[in-house]
Amino acid sequence: MEQGADFLLTVKSNQKTLYRQIADQLLGKRKIPFLANDHEVSHGRDITWSLRAKEAPEHIKANWQGTSWIAEVIATGIRDGKPFSATHRFITSLRTTPDALLRLVRQRWSVESWHWIRDTQLHENDHRYRGNGAGVLAALRTAAMNLLRLTGFGSIREGLQAVMHDITALVAMARRQPEAEP
Repeated sequence: MEQGADFLLTVKSNQKTLYRQIADQLLGKRKIPFLANDHEVSHGRDITWSLRAKEAPEHIKANWQGTSWIAEVIATGIRDGKPFSATHRFITSLRTTPDALLRLVRQRWSVESWHWIRDTQLHENDHRYRGNGAGVLAALRTAAMNLLRLTGFGSIREGLQAVMHDITALVAMARRQPEAEP
């Protein structure tokens, strides 16, 4: 980490010790001073986001220089008609309000989901291009994903399957004129 730079880091379950330490600090009936909630109903989702955060204990601050807070965000509800629950843990140097921290976490999640699609559907992490090739292919993947979304495909996989062997459909998508704003 760069000295003096603000950070918000996702702590994944493969970081066993830190993940457990954060979970232990936010467990049970401990007083959690920073709480925030948000509710989202859109795109087939009805999800409540709950943030719990507190000042990082000294043993975490000692190992993760600059850390101010530890946080946990729990998302529960319905997604695509099915029950949904996810828990994510974070460390951050940011000193802000709980509502602002929850907004930042949710923004980060939207970016993470974009990268998840790029990796699982387009297998971006499997490629080992060097030099300009990596940037050029990343730009082409982004253009392809945006074209599929603009054309109305609900999922990248569905869109890829529809045009994978149909160059005419692919060219028609690329030539499509954007709809005029009202």
